[in-house]
Amino acid sequence: MSLEIITVPCLSDNYAFIARDQETGVTALVDVPEAAPILAELDARGWGLDLILLTHHHDDHIQGVPEVIAKTNAKVVGAKADAHRLPKLDMALNEGDSINIGASEGVVLDVSGHTIGHIAFHFAKAKTIFTADSLMALGCGRLFEGSFAQMWESLSKMAVLDPDTLVCSGHEYTAANGRFAMSVEPENTDLQTRVKEIASANAKDVPTVPSLLSLELATNPFLRPHSPEIRVNLNMQDASDADVFAEIRRRKDNF
Repeated sequence: MSLEIITVPCLSDNYAFIARDQETGVTALVDVPEAAPILAELDARGWGLDLILLTHHHDDHIQGVPEVIAKTNAKVVGAKADAHRLPKLDMALNEGDSINIGASEGVVLDVSGHTIGHIAFHFAKAKTIFTADSLMALGCGRLFEGSFAQMWESLSKMAVLDPDTLVCSGHEYTAANGRFAMSVEPENTDLQTRVKEIASANAKDVPTVPSLLSLELATNPFLRPHSPEIRVNLNMQDASDADVFAEIRRRKDNF
């Protein structure tokens, strides 16, 4: 048995995720961009809600929390380091702490960079990680608070997970991210294929999130500073992976 994952589009381009442990029926929500579509999804399935897992403090990930709590009485879980700017937490966690959705056990990863105190929830047996605005589909979050080195360390933690891990990230930015990726690694055939598939999904209004880590490793430039093509295109053949990553992120900021 494993986690059943429901992707819930919210606002203009956010995603929340409902994760239900199939063995016990315990149900969690990861991030709350807005309450209405989440509550509608729960109601349509006849599900209650036990837990709300928060990844970071930005309004477009937490602003629906009060309304969802009022309707479900779910307990709120988030980073201890971020507790001062999150909704009131029932459970405050640090990196390495465990979080259970029923029989599904997850571990907290500190993935600071986009913000300081941003966390991801990794469920190894369920081969699922909730990354929000750290590792994203074909991208990574803009560095509002952290350093290039912090984000590279965070991405490196996730890059070594099982390639079959499902990456549940926070936004529908994939088409724009694909355009940038093509600017730094245009000869990547896996990327070329993915960009076509993204266009097809967008045309059908089908989410491009979640994605497999194996696909991110093959196509996401922020996980590919080792790529000879990227290094040649950036004229950084002899630089460290961390320095190449930093230059990729700078270029994305100005793309």
